[in-house]
Amino acid sequence: MMPAKFKMSKKGVGELLNSPMVASEMLRRAEVIKGVAEAISPVGGPGDPHAGAYKAAWQATVHRKSVGRSRKKRPVGVVSNSSYYARWVEYGTERVRAHHVLLRAAQAGGR
Repeated sequence: MMPAKFKMSKKGVGELLNSPMVASEMLRRAEVIKGVAEAISPVGGPGDPHAGAYKAAWQATVHRKSVGRSRKKRPVGVVSNSSYYARWVEYGTERVRAHHVLLRAAQAGGR
C-alpha cells in the first residue's frame, strides 16, 4: 500500500480561511458565547432604572480583521455589549464588584 502524499497550497488554505463556511462557524461560536453571556448577565433590582438593559444589549457579529503575522484579513467572531456601562459591569468600580460576564461566557461557551 502506497502512503498518501499531501502538498499544502498556501493559496488554498487562505481561500479556506476566508470561506463563508469559516465565517459561519465564527458566527455560530460567537452566538454560543452571547447566549451564555445573556444567561449570566446581572439584571438589577426593582429600583434599577436600567433593569435588563445590560442583558438585552449583547450582540454577536463577524468582522474581517487583520490577524496573524501576515496581517491578512480573516473572519473573526465578535461578542460585544453596547450599553455604556458594560465595562463597569465587566471590570467593576470602587463601589461595584466586577462580574466578568464576558470572560466567564467565553470560558464556558467557547469550547
